[in-house]
Formats: sequence, structure tokens, C-alpha cells
Amino acid sequence: MPLGIPDMKRRDVVLRIFAGVGATIAYGFLAAFAALVGWQSYHWFRDGEWSHVGTSDGMHMALVRCCVKEGDMGRVTAFLQWVDAPVSWLGLHKIAEVIPASLTLFAVSIAGNFLFIVCRDRLERR
Repeated sequence: MPLGIPDMKRRDVVLRIFAGVGATIAYGFLAAFAALVGWQSYHWFRDGEWSHVGTSDGMHMALVRCCVKEGDMGRVTAFLQWVDAPVSWLGLHKIAEVIPASLTLFAVSIAGNFLFIVCRDRLERR
């Protein structure tokens, strides 16, 4: 056994990794939720109108800024093309346009927090 490293089972290591991923998702998406609502509030105070940002708008902005460059090919680019101009799954696209991106961010944050709590509870049971 190496110095300073406790003897852990694979299950414990996997649970710790998933707990870390869950916490990262939870707090990252919560920060994105707060930033989006703050941006919308700023524009509401300045202009007097609430800026609706749908989930599809949010996905488009996120994919263009981080993942898809002009001339790229692949699944992510195909997904971005579907977000911009759907030819299938039209009902899902309409739902993504209507549901606010802030609600989606908050829901993903709650899911990440759930993953974190479940993993930590299973680790503490041992």
C-alpha cells in the first residue's frame, strides 16, 4: 500500500468520482442558472422587457461558443443543425423552444445534486 493512500475498494472510488461529477454538475449549472437570470433581470431593469431565452436558444449559444467551429463535421455539428432547423423530432424542438433555459439549468443542477447526495449517502453507509 502506497504511503498516504487509504485502502479503498473500487466501489468507493467509483462512488467518490460520481459524487465529484454530481457536485460539479450541480454547482456549475446552478451558477449558469444564476448568471442567466441575472442577465435577464439586468435587461428587464434596463429595457422594461423580459428577454425569453428558450432551451434551444441556450443550447445553440453554448454549442457555438464551446464546441462547434465553422466547417466542423460530426455529431455535435449535426445536433447544432437540428437545433437551428429541425427536420425530425419537431415536437421535442417545440418543447425546447418554449421551456425557459433557466428552468432547464436549474433542473440539471438538481439532478447533479441528487447524484452527489446519493453517492455520498452510499459512501457513508459503509
